Amino acid sequence: MSSPRIEVDIDKIRHNTRTIVERLDVRGIRVTAVTKAVCGHPAIAQAILDGGVAGLAEARLSNVKRLRQAGLTCPVTLIRTPMLSQVDDVVQVCEASYNTERAVIAALATAALRHNTVHGIILMVEMGDQREGIMPSDLEEIAQHVVDMPGVALKGIGANFACLNGIAPTVAKMRALSLIANDIETQCGTFLQTVSGGNSANLPWALGWRPAGRINELRLGEAILLGVNPVTGDQISGLFGDAFTLVAEVVETEATPARLFSSCADPALAKIRLVHDSSEMTRILLAIGYQDTDAAGLRLPLGDELIGATSDHLVIGTKNEALCVGSEMQFQMNYSALMRAMAAPDIQTNLCHDQPAQNAHDTQEPSKHLTLV
Repeated sequence: MSSPRIEVDIDKIRHNTRTIVERLDVRGIRVTAVTKAVCGHPAIAQAILDGGVAGLAEARLSNVKRLRQAGLTCPVTLIRTPMLSQVDDVVQVCEASYNTERAVIAALATAALRHNTVHGIILMVEMGDQREGIMPSDLEEIAQHVVDMPGVALKGIGANFACLNGIAPTVAKMRALSLIANDIETQCGTFLQTVSGGNSANLPWALGWRPAGRINELRLGEAILLGVNPVTGDQISGLFGDAFTLVAEVVETEATPARLFSSCADPALAKIRLVHDSSEMTRILLAIGYQDTDAAGLRLPLGDELIGATSDHLVIGTKNEALCVGSEMQFQMNYSALMRAMAAPDIQTNLCHDQPAQNAHDTQEPSKHLTLV
């Protein structure tokens, strides 16, 4: 089998999706699954759809087109503000998009009329993370502008948290978003189908005991794919954290002394040395590097250490004597590592689902748990 590769357990992804969907359903919150980290992989997207999500969300049109070409007809929302150069494609392959700019909304309306369709608009509200969004004080005017514009329809509002500045969602912020939704409906005389409270970082709030208010949707990617809370990194109780496994091949073992120099001439090289070399460990080289994934986002087997990485190589310290040239190492990945590995052209994706996963506790024992009840 070729390497490097990502082994994907489809059943674990389906299990994670179904578990989250069922837990949120009792709170009146539906799930739109974000598939950008897997580059819109059709089989993975289908497993997520099988888990009961309301639709898919993507950030790149190339991924949406990949889904459509594979025959998926489910609703797809573009969650990155559309580019003016792509509005015709957006209205043809996406039912709705998240927007902040009047000029873009106007262009989408014109394109929608040109293609004899109506495109859904969800307005992003700035709630503190400062990545994208309309200031609440300006939202009413822009919302009315959308309502009055032919070719588009105001479908809802949304907010984003814990991305650019790590601003976590709070009960107060969720209550404020609900009040904003009520105000928009009152002022514009229209019903908002979607009030999207945010991403996987919202799960602790969404599955808590406080009222959900008007929040009726979350956009979830990391929680479904990796079974973790992105804010804390904690494993979510009942979910699999090992649906994706990165496999790389050993190409060299102990070919050089543990340390070749006492000082480093290149400051950039000094930064990537994450641990000190140890004479007790065998130094091995793997055929994978920064061009393939985020080396700092890899979780190594117990007892192994990441010495450093370059564009094409990963240097590991290990006591595992079975690791010789031609053998393989397996890694679990965080969201950053997964996203880059799935997009890397030299990494193959292999799907496996021969033995359906019945219980999330049948696999690795997580070191920490985030219990969601």
